[in-house]
Amino acid sequence: MSTSTPPRLPDAGHVKQMAEQLWSHLADADEYAATELVLRMLDDGSAPESVLLDVIAPVQGRVGEEWAANRISVAQEHAATAINERAVAAVSVHPAARTTATRGRLTVACVDGEWHALPARLLAEVLKLRGWQVDYLGAQVPTPHLIAHLHSTRADAVALSSSIATRLPTAHAAITACQAVGVPVLVGGAAFGPGGRYATLLGADAWAPDARTAADRLAQGRLPRPETDHQQFDDLPHLGDQEYTMVARNSASLVRTVFTALEDAVPAMRSYSDLQRERTAEDLAHIVEFLATSLYLDDEELFTCFITWTAQILAARGVPPHSLPPALDLLARELKDFPRAARMLRAATHTLTTAPSTAAGNTA
Repeated sequence: MSTSTPPRLPDAGHVKQMAEQLWSHLADADEYAATELVLRMLDDGSAPESVLLDVIAPVQGRVGEEWAANRISVAQEHAATAINERAVAAVSVHPAARTTATRGRLTVACVDGEWHALPARLLAEVLKLRGWQVDYLGAQVPTPHLIAHLHSTRADAVALSSSIATRLPTAHAAITACQAVGVPVLVGGAAFGPGGRYATLLGADAWAPDARTAADRLAQGRLPRPETDHQQFDDLPHLGDQEYTMVARNSASLVRTVFTALEDAVPAMRSYSDLQRERTAEDLAHIVEFLATSLYLDDEELFTCFITWTAQILAARGVPPHSLPPALDLLARELKDFPRAARMLRAATHTLTTAPSTAAGNTA
């Protein structure tokens, strides 16, 4: 580093105060104040890694929580995220963050279809601070392009990020493709489930719950080279029943059929505005997409948790989630010949109709 004194270890009270100030600047959509805050912290001797992971990262988590609680709009969430990205960029070019690559070369990317790029960007910056040469590829990286990049750079490992569980089938393909060219894969992000349960299921070589842990894991030694003859089907033999394939392939048709039938099951829908009808169709599409992903993983809990979360999101927006059980029943009717799908739909309906916080009539 170019600073003459070592960076200051983080003080919990100071870090919390700085995070509150950053949140205030994001709430005001004040990009200049946000970037000036993080630069001032660095000028005052704060460690760049602490600024990234103890200030910016938790504030970004709060952005998501505020959106889920309907206290900020989608537009405000996007604006806040964009400002946080600028803050990360400001940290990355500060003299205190300049390091020499001494460890090796890593590629950091989001799986195709994953547009929540900030967690991956934070990891890339932390790894650079730890002495790695890092190729940060950003959001939504198609697997063929990722593999082409690996062929040209000979990376020691790939770090793949995904926040949305419905991207896990794509993540699985990317993991397998990277391993097929001899590059080990570390994965992270909320999509991989509590304790990284889906990382193990999908055959990743390592998993980390956050950027600091990922950097610590890579500092312990290089990940072992994977077997190159591994196949996706080896991890998920239940896919042989074709339920995932059929639901994923016919998702648009399922949404149309259930939407039409739902108008009879929930008469109030007939008076919906065009926007309300559009939102209902979007909700149904998300339900089918999560059902397909749950079938891919053979994980009933994933689907049940998503339905519970959806009910909470609707309630936070003043939308009674009473249409969810009828929608699940109609979907089950369409998929009556798919035993695993029917089981998941029954479990989700049971959870909705028995849990006090999400019961169909409690928020109506």
